[in-house]
Amino acid sequence: MKRDVLLLLVRHRKDTAERVQKILTGWGCFIKTRLGLHDGVLDNCSESGLIFLELVGDQTKHDELVRKLKLVKGVDARLVQLDVSD
Repeated sequence: MKRDVLLLLVRHRKDTAERVQKILTGWGCFIKTRLGLHDGVLDNCSESGLIFLELVGDQTKHDELVRKLKLVKGVDARLVQLDVSD
């Protein structure tokens, strides 16, 4: 069995967050787990963030999601496939 994990580094969050959110919402049925991290809070919010996604479903859909996210300026997307066979 394998697990697909998508790692996103989002730079310029104020400019890119809305577009990234729209893409992730549209592909929500393929996202099992989502965790977003960024430094700072309130008036000291950072301009970059890291998003971890555990994906489910068809591999071609995962590849398409990565392609769409990479089109967003300031987003670096990496798909990691982990083999969890015993």
